[in-house]
Amino acid sequence: MRRVLFVAAVLVLVASVVPAMAQDPVKVDSKHYKVEFENDQVRVLRITYGPHEKSVMHEHPANVAVFLTDGQARFTLPDGKTKDAPIKAGAAQSDGGGKHLPENIGDKPFELVLVELKTKPATAK
Repeated sequence: MRRVLFVAAVLVLVASVVPAMAQDPVKVDSKHYKVEFENDQVRVLRITYGPHEKSVMHEHPANVAVFLTDGQARFTLPDGKTKDAPIKAGAAQSDGGGKHLPENIGDKPFELVLVELKTKPATAK
């Protein structure tokens, strides 16, 4: 009987941890992520990080980012690898989406607007 209870407790713990590993950034980190606009096709987020602030592991769908300020970010991926990324004000980039944990490793705040795409991109002909 104890063994059954132990296994059940472990399963409940695993079931609660797995969804938390990659969640909606607005829900798990509302300090840094604010919804500016949303409809059936896109969700527009304003993202702000103070100096040396760090988020939690979360996930974005395919998106387009427009950087409003200069900065220096570090992204930790689910496998533990990190990638440093200099940020230049006015730059824009697209990304296929995925899980990451961002961090401002600079001494100044940085801000960007992220447009998350809710529809799948059209296939090339």
